[in-house]
Amino acid sequence: MNNGSEKSRRFVARLAERNRAERRFRLFAQVSVYVGLVFLAVLFASIIVAGAGTFKKTAIRLDVTVAMPAAGADRRADIDAGGLIKETLWRAFPDVTSRRDRRELYGLFSVGASYELRGRILADPATVGRTVPVWLTASDEVALVVQGKVSRDAPVEVRRLTSRQLDWLEVLEQQGRVEMRFNDIFFTSGDSREPELAGIAGATLGSLMSVMVCLALAFPLGVMAAVYLEEFAPRNRWTEFVEININNLAAVPSIVFGLLGLAVFLNVFHMPRSAPLVGGVVLALMTLPTIIIAGRAAVKAVPPSIREAALALGASRVQMAFHHVLPLAMPGVLTGTIIGTARALGETAPLLMIGMVAFVVDIPHSILQPATALPVQVFLWADSPERAFEERAAAAIIVLLAFTCLMNLAAVILRKKFEVRW
Repeated sequence: MNNGSEKSRRFVARLAERNRAERRFRLFAQVSVYVGLVFLAVLFASIIVAGAGTFKKTAIRLDVTVAMPAAGADRRADIDAGGLIKETLWRAFPDVTSRRDRRELYGLFSVGASYELRGRILADPATVGRTVPVWLTASDEVALVVQGKVSRDAPVEVRRLTSRQLDWLEVLEQQGRVEMRFNDIFFTSGDSREPELAGIAGATLGSLMSVMVCLALAFPLGVMAAVYLEEFAPRNRWTEFVEININNLAAVPSIVFGLLGLAVFLNVFHMPRSAPLVGGVVLALMTLPTIIIAGRAAVKAVPPSIREAALALGASRVQMAFHHVLPLAMPGVLTGTIIGTARALGETAPLLMIGMVAFVVDIPHSILQPATALPVQVFLWADSPERAFEERAAAAIIVLLAFTCLMNLAAVILRKKFEVRW
């Protein structure tokens, strides 16, 4: 009797210890998840805080008088937008007379302000011969001061605005001529040496073109390879060798694919450097193993009864694979494809090796024109000494994260749409 009671007590003690161990494991798992979420929130918050100022630009309003062109003169060639801005400023600040002071006064505006004014006049011919209010982009130094990123009491070496420029800026602010407006330049322009004129349009199109080329090559090849290896390939040493190498390629560093693109596509086939075509091919090679592995797993997960039923009804093996097995495996195939493509969208190293790190101002219109990509644009701006480019880099990261989240969301939606329950 005592022996049975002792065993019963030991059993209860072991059971209590197992329950305590299970509770500790659950607690550690929950803490790990919460810590990860906290770090993720801190990362996102720091990026958003650092780049939020980029989505607004500092604009200064000038009442510009556009003179009538001379008789017979070409209106487009006769517009001196820079001269109009200078004349308006000198009328607004008549005490500024020396050439140095006038140059500093004009320095409150971006170097692209004259192009903005010229475009406004050409777009609206009714402004000729009238005095019209025009909002022009301020320089990046002015934007940093207005946004509070740089203190007005900071040394000149930090704020990069002279005391006279601060006084003139204060006068303009008191007159209500300084405002924060939506920064459309950031989304419609290419790269620039001036931070206030730099945009992500060229990099965004370059990334989209590269991803489209990547998908056009990697998706059909990856699906075909997955179906062949899982449904048709004989089980021998050659097939095992191919499978092992596909798994190894999925773990190869991305810069190796960049070296391959540099050595083969550029030096052997002489394809255009810095073109989205080459970038897409390199990204396709990098994404292909991921799609094949995900596709094989999805095809293998289809119940054997589907295959047996199709063959029993007289379908050939090709019809069985493409009419019955592949449609059921498509959710997993699409999920792996989009996740692999999302990874390719954020790659930088392979694109650096094929020349997409070049400074490209023009927005590309085809896959053969020079272009850059969003990750490379972030790399270039983060390496720039101007403080305003740090904001641009953070804002570009926000856009890149938004694209990645959209692609992951698309993977979830497609999986839900094509998912079949049995």
